Amino acid sequence: MASIPAPSRRPDRAAFVPRRSPHLTKVTLTVVALAVASFALLAPSELRAQSASPHITAITPNTGKADDTITISGQNLGKDQIAAVFLSDAKLDHKAVVVDQEATKIVIKVPDDLKPGDYNISVQEGGAIYIQPVIFTVKT
Repeated sequence: MASIPAPSRRPDRAAFVPRRSPHLTKVTLTVVALAVASFALLAPSELRAQSASPHITAITPNTGKADDTITISGQNLGKDQIAAVFLSDAKLDHKAVVVDQEATKIVIKVPDDLKPGDYNISVQEGGAIYIQPVIFTVKT
């Protein structure tokens, strides 16, 4: 039977306690300070972007044909927020003509190059186009 050595009772054999490097502590504090400063600078704009992002709640009517006028209802849809509106299929974004635009609604004319089928309403905010979970059906 193998024997297990007894722990040493000598003071010079005390349990290993790592020393903190002063350099490591300064680096750690610097990283933490930068992280906190970054959060403080970025968080308000992130929160503002989330609360002011465009949100479409309905379209009326939800079916129609080319050159029909439809009303898109929602929030944060003003000219300062939305640069363009598209009807999007799996391949292309078809730009609609904006007839009227307010903070809570956009009136568009359905593009005349659309084939019958279902299209998502998409909005352009800045340089990005966001597909909204609202469907418009083009009939013949």
